[in-house]
Amino acid sequence: QVQLVESGGGLVQAGGSLRLSCAASGSILNMNALVWYRQVPGKQRDFVAAITSSGITNYGDFVMGRFTISKDDAKNTVNLQMNSLKPKDTAVYYCNAKTSYYPYSTWGQGTQVTVSS
Repeated sequence: QVQLVESGGGLVQAGGSLRLSCAASGSILNMNALVWYRQVPGKQRDFVAAITSSGITNYGDFVMGRFTISKDDAKNTVNLQMNSLKPKDTAVYYCNAKTSYYPYSTWGQGTQVTVSS
């Protein structure tokens, strides 16, 4: 079963940038999509961005051109470049892999992003 490990979170000032990475323990070529979500304590987990196996991307409405999702099939990683960060972007960011085979959905442990005003 593939495992996902996120990295790149941290503390940044408003207007700054962070690049999150999610490394898969196995090949991402057979994954239907790789997705970033975020969650604030006490609230639901929200969709941030997704990239399909063919490279099609989709973003949450709040992103408004500030984030870019990409993947490196050779390195089995998916990245989230976040620019123009706002304090409301503060959350734990999770990587998720969606497959057509068991377990169909795999989560990483999350990485904390904190944006100070």
